[in-house]
Amino acid sequence: MKIELLYFGRPGERLNISRETADVPEGLSTLAALLAWLRSRGEKWEHELADDRVRCAINQEFSGLAANISEHDEIAIFSPISGG
Repeated sequence: MKIELLYFGRPGERLNISRETADVPEGLSTLAALLAWLRSRGEKWEHELADDRVRCAINQEFSGLAANISEHDEIAIFSPISGG
């Protein structure tokens, strides 16, 4: 399954990547599983993409980690937004 990944803020800066097209393994169907798969790329990825360090959007809509992903989805990964 091919998906488009966009990296914003700290994850993009620290991993030195802004976008990629990924061919994810069969059976990988949730944001949580996607992040786990991406973290398997190495220690830097594991640290920067920890569940409590990132937020995600699927096709430009904020989504929780249990959200399903599908072929050709656009997944944005970014730092949590804070402000007051």
